Amino acid sequence: MDGPAGAPARLRRLQSMTKADKDGPDDAWEGVVSAKSRGMLDGSNMYHFVDVRLADGRSMKVRISRRLWKSLAVGDRIAKRPESEPFRS
Repeated sequence: MDGPAGAPARLRRLQSMTKADKDGPDDAWEGVVSAKSRGMLDGSNMYHFVDVRLADGRSMKVRISRRLWKSLAVGDRIAKRPESEPFRS
């Protein structure tokens, strides 16, 4: 479901994500941070995201912890292993 016509594009993109688009606990990936963002999507909690460019050229947006978000810069490598949280690699 898309947000209202005046909603920012990234909010509409997040609202349109399906469960299949989100990474799960058994997923594994690794790539390079291409952008960082944050926002109060629900009006009360701050969420931290990074856009990750994977080795095969695909891109994905991943929600990460504030601590990890603060330690990353564009160009840093990030990875996720099954049953773990994303980490700087």
